[in-house]
Amino acid sequence: MTDRGVLAAVHPRYGEASLADVLPGILAALGVPNAADPLGLTGQLQGAGRVALLLVDGLGHHLLPLATPHAPTLADLAAQRLPGAVARAITAGFPSTTPTSLASLGTGTSPGTHGLVGFTLNVPGTDRVLNHIEWRDDPDPLQWQPVSTQFERAAAAGVRTTVISRGEFDGSGLSIAAYRGGEHQSAPDVDGLAERMLAELSGADGRSLVYGYHPDLDRIGHRFGVGSPQWRDAITDVDRLLTRLVDGLPADAALVITADHGQVDVPADHRFDLDADPRLRAGLRVVAGEPRVRYLHVRPGAEADVLATWRAVLGHAAWIVPRAEAVAAGWFGPVPEEHLQRIGDVVVACHDRYAVLATRTEPAIVAQLVAYHGSATPVEMMIPLLVVRGG
Repeated sequence: MTDRGVLAAVHPRYGEASLADVLPGILAALGVPNAADPLGLTGQLQGAGRVALLLVDGLGHHLLPLATPHAPTLADLAAQRLPGAVARAITAGFPSTTPTSLASLGTGTSPGTHGLVGFTLNVPGTDRVLNHIEWRDDPDPLQWQPVSTQFERAAAAGVRTTVISRGEFDGSGLSIAAYRGGEHQSAPDVDGLAERMLAELSGADGRSLVYGYHPDLDRIGHRFGVGSPQWRDAITDVDRLLTRLVDGLPADAALVITADHGQVDVPADHRFDLDADPRLRAGLRVVAGEPRVRYLHVRPGAEADVLATWRAVLGHAAWIVPRAEAVAAGWFGPVPEEHLQRIGDVVVACHDRYAVLATRTEPAIVAQLVAYHGSATPVEMMIPLLVVRGG
């Protein structure tokens, strides 16, 4: 995305420094054979037989300056003030959205490989749009996402693996797709998550991997905006979680902290509505994705007209290209034939603080949100990777 005025786009660093490289590196440090470690986590985690991995949904790297005045433990970690702490920035995958990122984290692969290439996707051969957050068992998670997970790989190598998240996610299609292989446990809030993660670490006999997922910062950011009073309260809760985890780490354990994406507030005058503009609806069969990244599945013969119209209407607000160009540019990583049709015939990735709504075909809450993510700006794509050792 270097054309049409996108000078600040961040290309995902698959196989070098991306979210998909985190769990393979942790497994390498835990002695799992043939696990890749481009991030160098083996050295940072050397001697740690028990590793906790925490993913804070929505905690983008470029949001840390807003967060740290309200989060002293996070500030100490980010500034590497704690003994042995290591902090750096890595990239999410594309699109920078939760289902895609969680599947990349869990499988250790890029989005094109695992196939969850968007928040919502058109199921090929149908007019159905699958919402990965609401997904249960149709399509079958084992077929929709066929790649083995890093949790399965760890368990097969004798590493005790535990996945701790909210009870509402238990048994969901996304949980199965991203986390299968780990023993699932539920925690209702930050204090419950800290308690369960520390209990699993302390009670482990031998090598162990404990993964925790915290969703609230993302939810609050969407609803009230980044930096809002509600967002600051949510980051204070995140810091309480971090403080408990850091203070409670066993001496031979380590904590790794990362995120799935950042967020950007989108002002009202930067919002297009494809359902309110007949020009943008013309030629479309199905619309998927989300406001920051749209997948346009077009009617036969309409692709050229759709491209021209969307480029004329949105102008500098988005990068608008055919599927083949987006895939060839490497934004999804390698995309096997069976996953190609999940990406729209036309890909629309918003620049700056723009978004494309679909007010008549998506839930009303989507248009009511303040902040969004999914595209390739630094705020959305860059995420922190923080490591701290017990003791």
